[in-house]
Amino acid sequence: MSNPYIEQAEEAILHTYNRYQIVLDHGEGVHLYDVNGKEYLDFAAGIAVQSLGYNNKKYTQALKDQIDKLTHISNLYYSVPMMEAAQKVKKASGMEKVFFTNSGTEAIEGALKVARKYSYGKYGKDRYEIIAMNHSFHGRSMGALSVTGNAHYREPFEPLIGGVRFTDYNDLESVKAQVTDKTCGIILETLQGEGGIYPATEEFLKGLRALCDEKDLILILDEIQCGMGRTGYQFAWQEYGVEPDVMTCAKALGCGVPVGAFVVGKKAAESSLAPGDHGTTYGGNPFVCAAVSVVFDLYEEEHILENVREVGAYLTEKLDALVQKYDFFAERRGKGLIQGIEVTGRPIGEIVSRAQEEGVLIITAGSNVLRFVPPLVITKADVDEMVTKLEKALL
Repeated sequence: MSNPYIEQAEEAILHTYNRYQIVLDHGEGVHLYDVNGKEYLDFAAGIAVQSLGYNNKKYTQALKDQIDKLTHISNLYYSVPMMEAAQKVKKASGMEKVFFTNSGTEAIEGALKVARKYSYGKYGKDRYEIIAMNHSFHGRSMGALSVTGNAHYREPFEPLIGGVRFTDYNDLESVKAQVTDKTCGIILETLQGEGGIYPATEEFLKGLRALCDEKDLILILDEIQCGMGRTGYQFAWQEYGVEPDVMTCAKALGCGVPVGAFVVGKKAAESSLAPGDHGTTYGGNPFVCAAVSVVFDLYEEEHILENVREVGAYLTEKLDALVQKYDFFAERRGKGLIQGIEVTGRPIGEIVSRAQEEGVLIITAGSNVLRFVPPLVITKADVDEMVTKLEKALL
């Protein structure tokens, strides 16, 4: 049956996404509703963005209030929302300086520039290589794509930026083998998301931190998907006690408005980007920073981290039970409320479509992993409802 909304969209929008055949209209709490009024329990959260769920009154009021004052002034001037948001990011991370971007991809671009500028200032132009991880995902722009460890994404757009070496995630020796006198930095996700929901091991992260200290390299941790409370810590690296030199974040940073950031530690803050080295017209404008600011307030008021740890443990238990029950579920991986189940012997697209029919939204990671990244305000009852509907979809 044809859908006029979808037909009109396909007439006008460049077809770079194979979208699900659902036209969503509004949300409330952890549920979304399509234009026909059908309700969906949301375990996708706009790809790990809508951590506070939908129609949070304090969040929406903060944005309405800011619209009545200022939405944009450029970075030629200061604004109170920018100051407030930056201070809250700094407090939550314990790092030194913040640069607001329009997206996660742009945050990656800035982080790569930090690594190269730091090394250029201390060692000259011949020390520029970046070590990245196989099966990683960092974004679609040319720089971010260059450090994305999936040839399928890279090959149609080559040649990309040079000086990138790929190595294996959670394999410290393979990283050490790629370090040369030209290396300036190492980039990785603290928990690989698109690559299949693989958390870093403590040994690996601590080993990378020691290696970067020894060689004076910049360690970049991509927390765009796994940060902002999703693992039960404000930022995933905090569980390991391994502070990066640069951290990137986006997605849930603004809980729906397009905002990202790269955050630098003391070493990078003192000796990398200077006035004129980097910029953005829209980045950090009063509107998006009002969103960032209220997000941090609501995380504290609504005890988001505590909820993630409690409900995340419950979700882990329930997903482990599903893996034990169904022979086409091979393994569960993840932390907190970023979880994945590897599917073997059954088309994963069929499971996702059947789940939608039952009224639950689940997305994939990689080619064969069901990804569970719900709003961080979900309850154990929501987990039970999801499992019940998913099991119906598996029949």
